[in-house]
Amino acid sequence: MKFDELGLDPKVLSAVLEAGYETPTPIQAEAIPHALQGRDVLGIAQTGTGKTASFTLPMITLLAKGRARARMPRSLILAPTRELAAQVAENFETYGKNLRLSMALLIGGVSFADQERIIDRGVDVLIATPGRLIDHFERGKLMLTGIEIMVVDEADRMLDMGFIEDLERIFKLTPFTRQTLFFSATMPPEITRLTEEFLSNPVRVEVARASSTADIVTQKACVLPGAVRDRADREKRAALRHIIDEQGETLTNGIIFCNRKRDVSTLFKSLTSHGYNCGALHGDLEQRVRMQVLDGFRKGQVKLLVASDVAARGLDIPSVSHVFNYDVPINAEDYVHRIGRTGRAGREGAAFTIVKPSDLKALAKVEELIKKEIPRVELEGLTNAEPPAAPEPRSSSRRAEGGKRSEREEKTRDADPQEERGRRRRSRRRDAPERERDEPVIGMGDHIPAFLLREVPLPGRKKRDPADGDKVIDEEKIADEAEAPEITTDDLTPDAKERREGATVDISAEAEAGAPDPTESADAA
Repeated sequence: MKFDELGLDPKVLSAVLEAGYETPTPIQAEAIPHALQGRDVLGIAQTGTGKTASFTLPMITLLAKGRARARMPRSLILAPTRELAAQVAENFETYGKNLRLSMALLIGGVSFADQERIIDRGVDVLIATPGRLIDHFERGKLMLTGIEIMVVDEADRMLDMGFIEDLERIFKLTPFTRQTLFFSATMPPEITRLTEEFLSNPVRVEVARASSTADIVTQKACVLPGAVRDRADREKRAALRHIIDEQGETLTNGIIFCNRKRDVSTLFKSLTSHGYNCGALHGDLEQRVRMQVLDGFRKGQVKLLVASDVAARGLDIPSVSHVFNYDVPINAEDYVHRIGRTGRAGREGAAFTIVKPSDLKALAKVEELIKKEIPRVELEGLTNAEPPAAPEPRSSSRRAEGGKRSEREEKTRDADPQEERGRRRRSRRRDAPERERDEPVIGMGDHIPAFLLREVPLPGRKKRDPADGDKVIDEEKIADEAEAPEITTDDLTPDAKERREGATVDISAEAEAGAPDPTESADAA
């Protein structure tokens, strides 16, 4: 069957032929005729089979007649990610270039004002992510009562990203007379319930078993031996470099998938430091940066793309030769979408998954889903495989003179800071002398330091007399008097001796004369 047998608009058919396509894929050949008849379509096919064209081509044909009104789009396409939405927009530009159809792309990372100006003029095709679409609706800038055709692409990804509630709300805001085209690679129970509620007698188009992978993709699982925890990540990175180097010239480009955004950044820095041409892609990057990285990967400027699962859906890059799963996906269905990035448009592909012993259960779930056992392979020569490192900026004087890195630097430059600190701590313990290591460690409480037993006299110290609690004794004065030498009359000069004897005589004479007692005077008073 050829495209000219599907009943497409001549202008649309001309654009398809100019793009170099003559024969439709199975999903396109079955879905397009039903869509042109106005039927609801439930399409189930593995990723990379041409689902995007299976709804864009009939939509453009059906929308060729008619005119859009301000703030009331005629059709709506929902996509889970910005990249997928942007890719659908590119398809409309390619296949609808011979028709005067207006289009608006509502995604995050773009100014609301710019998007509102396009909506105000009226659009035939509105392509959006659920979150940004609801934001415009709640601002009162958009009405969905004029929707004639509604498309949900990658519905199972909507479920994974938590968009099901938003999706149900959007369905309820659109007319029940709309035509709905619903596409998904897998059909979990929640998606099945959604189709039963909002689709009207849909035509089920299933060209491949749900949750299956393409037979032209060679899949292998590289199981690593058990390792010490602080060396596990380092060994995984070494295993990935070993696998990449083994592919040789067959590796034209590849996508490396990680489960966490943090691992994407760490692995990107590690590969870059080892001289690999790679880029990073995850959800925390600005939209401008994400589009630049994808554009560089499509043009061949970036050979390896380290990405999270944001790149597992909707990336239409036909020439991806390899996919590397640095982490076994937590959700088994994500494996299907990751593998679907290679082996597209009839091309052969290869997929490698690095498996730690703790990942064997997750791998078993993947094999249960795809109904196929993934062959295990051993990484021969991994321990000796260290590819040459790329030159780094020389910060020390020795490097400025062209010196080579020491063996210690080569071994530790790829380690995480926390791992390196632990390694140095264990090294110090191991290198300590036997005597030092065998001596018991005495802590506070097991002995009393000598300085605490030393009595230090404090100057100017005073205390109360034990015999008379009201009397204060100046210990410093007492100490001075005790240390002062005793002065005898022999040491005095004649005049001093006479004055001293006279004072004594006078005092005694006054006592004999009956001098008044000061205490008695006080009592009398």
